[in-house]
Amino acid sequence: MKKVIKLAMIVLAFSLVTACATNSDVENLQTQLNGLDGSVKQASADAANAQATAADAAAKSAAAEAAANQAAQYSQDANAKLNKKFRKSMMK
Repeated sequence: MKKVIKLAMIVLAFSLVTACATNSDVENLQTQLNGLDGSVKQASADAANAQATAADAAAKSAAAEAAANQAAQYSQDANAKLNKKFRKSMMK
């Protein structure tokens, strides 16, 4: 029984020593994590920039639509006036 316990302790100690990550492994993971953190920050900044650009484009589109609607209304008003003058001239 004592031999089994001693053997189990040796196997446990050996597995702990071999399973632990080395400092270089930890430093490598930290470098990768820092690189990913920078990439995430850049992607977030790009997304915020794209959102601002899309909002600006939407505002310009709304302004262009309002100008087009106003121009269409002016065109209809002018057409109505011309038709009225034409009809009036034809009546004389």
